[in-house]
Amino acid sequence: MKKQFIHPCRVLSKIGSSRAWLHQGSAPIVLIATAVVGLHSMLASPADPTAAKERSGNPVFPGWYADPEGIIFGKEYWIYPTYSAPYDQQTHFDAFSSPDLVTWTKHSRILDTNSITWARRAMWAPAIIEKEGKYFLFFGANDIQNDQQRGGIGVAVADKPAGPFRDHLGKPLIDRFRNGAQPIDQFVFRDKDGTYYMIYGGWRHCNIAKLKPDFTGFIPAEDGTVFKEITPQGYVEGPFMFLKDGKYYFMWSEGGWTGPNYSVAYAIADSPQGPFQRIGKILQQDRAIATGAGHHSVIHVPNSDDWYIVYHRRPLGETDANHRVTCIDRMQFDAEGKILPVKITFEGVEKRALK
Repeated sequence: MKKQFIHPCRVLSKIGSSRAWLHQGSAPIVLIATAVVGLHSMLASPADPTAAKERSGNPVFPGWYADPEGIIFGKEYWIYPTYSAPYDQQTHFDAFSSPDLVTWTKHSRILDTNSITWARRAMWAPAIIEKEGKYFLFFGANDIQNDQQRGGIGVAVADKPAGPFRDHLGKPLIDRFRNGAQPIDQFVFRDKDGTYYMIYGGWRHCNIAKLKPDFTGFIPAEDGTVFKEITPQGYVEGPFMFLKDGKYYFMWSEGGWTGPNYSVAYAIADSPQGPFQRIGKILQQDRAIATGAGHHSVIHVPNSDDWYIVYHRRPLGETDANHRVTCIDRMQFDAEGKILPVKITFEGVEKRALK
């Protein structure tokens, strides 16, 4: 028999309301003890080996993490998030792996500023791909505000998805503003012909550029253009792209990342370069569950109809902008291929091993 999922915050709020009983005599204390026993029976502790966990729960792992990049390598799911903290404390990346979306292993400090000499703070929004047995981790660093400051988008490389990663170039791959786009929030997309594109940009501008095969630079288009702006209506940051049924789905975040209205919208086109016409939002806050749901990625289990959206959100009652957690929920499509609005949950997704 499946146990009803009861979120810890809800249970603790009920226990908190009974604190006033403590000074009223011994009988209420018995009631409190009974409530504590009930709490233990209602919550399946991950540390309890007899409790078979069949759903991921949200958040999927502890800690303040944001901007998650979800991907499959072999028979494992991986998530590469931003360590969510004040900018000067964002000097490293952790990663998490799972065989089934339920049990997650933390891989600490797969990359930090000791390995990237030009990076000193604000290491954000990693994106990763595998090519020819090497793993390339793209990231933003230093939150540059103009072309005179050092920083931008870098790339590191490793022999394993858990690292350790080392600087691939010894300098940023993109170190200045192009078409008004701040060099942050990069996503690397592999097209069906094997071409790799970088899609990136903050400050409400988004560019696409064709990467060299060794990821050391970019290949100009026939007209000489390197960075083409593809900014859709409402775009703020956090681009992501995937292919489905021959169509290019382009997704991005809207609103302010510090506020409750952070959200995800999308468009569909016949080319990775657009044009992209905004269709609508598919991920946003649910005031009964969490706020600030945004900056996502998408995982598709090969040869299946299983699609997952990996995103961050802010727990109810949290007012610190950096208090963000990583979550996973199902993403579904209608008969016409449109993305259905995602329902964010406390329960998360069912266990799903890779074959």
